[in-house]
Amino acid sequence: MKIYGPTTQVEKLKRKSRSSDSVLEEVLLNKQLAYWVDVFLSVHPYAKPLALLVATLLVICLGGLALFGVTDDSLADCLWLSWTFVADSGNHANSEGIGPRLVSVSISFGGMLIFAMMLGLVSDAISEKFDSLRKGRSEVVEQNHTLILGWSDKLGSLLNQLAIANESLGGGIVVVMAERDKEEMEMDIAKMEFDFKGTSVICRSGSPLILADLKKVSVPKARAIVVLAEDGNADQSDARALRTVLSLTGVKEGLKGHIVVELSDLDNEVLVKLVGGDLVQTVVAHDVIGRLMIQCARQPGLAQVNSVLLLQALLPG
Repeated sequence: MKIYGPTTQVEKLKRKSRSSDSVLEEVLLNKQLAYWVDVFLSVHPYAKPLALLVATLLVICLGGLALFGVTDDSLADCLWLSWTFVADSGNHANSEGIGPRLVSVSISFGGMLIFAMMLGLVSDAISEKFDSLRKGRSEVVEQNHTLILGWSDKLGSLLNQLAIANESLGGGIVVVMAERDKEEMEMDIAKMEFDFKGTSVICRSGSPLILADLKKVSVPKARAIVVLAEDGNADQSDARALRTVLSLTGVKEGLKGHIVVELSDLDNEVLVKLVGGDLVQTVVAHDVIGRLMIQCARQPGLAQVNSVLLLQALLPG
């Protein structure tokens, strides 16, 4: 039986610690390399096509060098032949000899993998484009349109009145942006039982608090902007309306039209007007409706007069 001294045991421990440190460094290097690749593919928009191009050039160059080693052709001819094998895998059938055949088959396999990756990239790009169109992420290129931000049960009546107001012009464009799916909004609008009289309604998914989404619906070129109040808590709804007005006033291109904001609480009207200035017109729905109902109840025929006046106010110009 061998008896190790203290010095021998210390040396063995040192060797074990060195080997564990090297393994740890190797693991960390692999993780760091994978992290760099992940960052490159996620940050750079053209990372995948660039990686495919690099892989294609690598296969062509390595295949050309391999052909140059097993044939008597020049390096330029071998590189060109390698490209033909990558572009068309059937070209390797004319190769003669064991060495050239093995190399040409290997290059053809690499070419098939590259073109499979290319088809995958093209398919993904087309699918992403169709998904963006289906989900309402594309930009609205319109002018003098009416923009409605938000969704509530009052949207149907608002669209009906806008359709009546635009009838004399042969119709108009109304853009609705809300934090809902585009297909659901279009289905709900299609269920509304009234004639749009030539007015087209365009739906987009987005948040009125994000400047990029506001620019997506051509806010600077809109004739009028309507901010609908949310259903539920009055203070939360008015706070969101206030933030929406702040986002609208932050558009660098400026606003062409005026802003009509629906509020739930009369006490918050001062804050919204203070932020929006002369561009903002506030409407406290329940307060206005309550006063009109009392006035119409006291004076017969006033309801028809108010309807005509509101319709004239909605007409452009």
